[in-house]
Amino acid sequence: MASQLCYLLTLYSFILLFFISSSLADASPSDPVSQGTICESTPHPDYCKSVLPNRTANVYDYGRFSVGKSLSRSRKFHDLVEEYRNKYRSSLSASAVRALEDCRFLAGLNMDFLLSSFRTVNATRETLSFKEADDIQTFLSAIITNHQTCLDSIQSIDSDSDSDSARSIRNGLLDTLLNDTKLHSVSLALFTMGWVPKKKKPATWQPRSKHMGFKHRRLLMSSRTRSTIYETVSRRKLLQSGTDEVLISNIAVVSLDGSGNFTTINDALSAAPNNTNGLSGYFLIYITAGVYQEYISIPKNKNYLMMIGDGINQTVITGNHSVADGWTTFNSATFAVVASNFVAVNITFQNTAGAINHQAVAVRNGADLSAFYSCSFEGYQDTLYTHSLRQFYRECDIYGTVDFIFGNAAVVFQKCNIYPRQPMKGQFNAITAQGRTDPNQNTGTSIHICNIKAADDLASSNSSFKTYLGRPWKEYSRTVYMQSFMDSLIDPAGWKEWNGTFALSTLYYAEYDNNGPGSNTSNRVTWPGYHVINATDAANFTVSSFLLGNDWLPDTGVPYDETLI
Repeated sequence: MASQLCYLLTLYSFILLFFISSSLADASPSDPVSQGTICESTPHPDYCKSVLPNRTANVYDYGRFSVGKSLSRSRKFHDLVEEYRNKYRSSLSASAVRALEDCRFLAGLNMDFLLSSFRTVNATRETLSFKEADDIQTFLSAIITNHQTCLDSIQSIDSDSDSDSARSIRNGLLDTLLNDTKLHSVSLALFTMGWVPKKKKPATWQPRSKHMGFKHRRLLMSSRTRSTIYETVSRRKLLQSGTDEVLISNIAVVSLDGSGNFTTINDALSAAPNNTNGLSGYFLIYITAGVYQEYISIPKNKNYLMMIGDGINQTVITGNHSVADGWTTFNSATFAVVASNFVAVNITFQNTAGAINHQAVAVRNGADLSAFYSCSFEGYQDTLYTHSLRQFYRECDIYGTVDFIFGNAAVVFQKCNIYPRQPMKGQFNAITAQGRTDPNQNTGTSIHICNIKAADDLASSNSSFKTYLGRPWKEYSRTVYMQSFMDSLIDPAGWKEWNGTFALSTLYYAEYDNNGPGSNTSNRVTWPGYHVINATDAANFTVSSFLLGNDWLPDTGVPYDETLI
C-alpha cells in the first residue's frame, strides 16, 4: 500500500505542476469554466477558491485535482493523529485514547477509499459506468462520514478530567478536521458534477420482482462445495440444495461445547483468509447455538466473509459497552464490521447495557455491499449503527428506544420488524436518526415493506411514551418509509425536531403508500423538507435504484424485492 500511495502522490504532484498547461480538449468535451464559476456550485465556495488553481479548466480536471489533494491531505491527517496519539497517550483518560483510536482507524479507511477513487478518476477522461460512478460517489461520501465521526469523538473529549491534554488535542485537530471536511466536500461535489449521472438507473415503477438465494432461511450452494459442508454440519440442516447457488470457499464451525473447529468466534475470524477477491466464494463461519460473550471487530482485510447461526435467539452475540462507561459511541459496539461483502444470517446481536447507560451499540456496520438476513438487533439507545457505505437488511428484527437506527449509510431495510421499546422516564422513542451532512452524499435510510409495532414492554406499559419515525441528527438527514405497516404507537406528527429549526429545511423525509393506524399523514409535520411522495419518487429509494442491488445482492444469496410491490 505504501508504494501505491507514493506513486499516486507523485502522480498527483505532476498533475498539480502541469495543471495549467494540460490539454482541455483531451480531457473532456465540456466547456472550460473559471475557478470562481465552478466553486460557486460546491457547498463551500470560498474554501473551494482557496484550494483550486485560479485558472480556467473543465470539471474533470478540477475534479481530478481536488481528489488528488484530498488524498494528500488524508495522509497528513493520519500522520497528525498518530503524532498526537503517541505524544499524549500516557496522560489521557481511556475515553480520550479511544477517541483518538477512532480517528486513527477512520483515517486509515479514508486513505484506502481515496487511493481507489483517485486511481479511477485519473485513469478516465470523462465517462464512467453506473457502477464505477456509484462506487466512487459512495467512497467519497464515506470519507466525509468518517471525518464527521472522528469530529464527534474528538468533541466528546472536552469533559475529561485531563483537560490540558484534551485541550491540546482539540485545538490541534479540530481546525484540520473542519478544513479537510470542506476539501472532501468539494471533491465530492466536483466528482458528482463531472461523473455522476442525474439518475443512477431508470427508476420506474415495475411489477414486483423478487430474487431468492436462501430458501426457508437455509443456504443454497453449488454441488462442488456442498459435499464438504455436509460432512461438517449436515446434521443441523443448515443447507438445502436448489438451483441458485452461493459459492463457499471454505468453512469453520464455532461451537461452545468444543465439537467444532473453534470455541470462539474471534478464533474463527483469525483463521479466515485475508484480502480475497471473492472469485472462489465466501469463507463461511457457522456459529452453532449458544450465547457468545465476545466483542467482534471484523477488519477491512477479512472481506467476503459469511456468518451463519442457528437462528434468532439461538445463536446470540452479546456485550454491554456504553458511552456511560467510557466508550465512544463508535467503539461501544458489540459487533463491528468494515470488511466489504459481508453477510450475516440467523444471528441475534445484543448490547445489554440498558437504557440507563444511553448510547450503547449492538452492531456497527461500515462494510460496503453488506447484507444481514433473518438477524435480530437488540439494544436501547443507538442499537444499530448503519455507519457508512452500502447496506441491506432483510427480515430482521430491530429493537430500541432513542435513535435506534442511525448512521449515514445508503441502506435499505426490507420486510423487517421494527420494535420500539419502553424508554426511560421523560424520554421519547425516535426510530431513526440519519446522519447525512452533505447534499452530494448518496446516503439515506430507506424502510420498505416493514412492520413497525411496539415491543412487548412498551405495549404493556401503563405510561405514555411518544414514538416518532425519526429526527434529523445531521443537516441533510434523509429517511424514507415506503409500503410499510405503522401501528398506532406512531405519533400523528410522525417526525421530531432535533434542536429547534435545525435541518428542517435541508432534510429529506418522505412517506409513500404506508398502511396501518399510524400511517395517516393528514397531521404530519409541515417542515419544508417533509414530503408525501408518489411512486416515481419512491422508486428512487428501492433496492435496484438506491443500492444498485442487482449488481451485487444476488451473489449474497439473500432474497430481495428490487422494486416497489
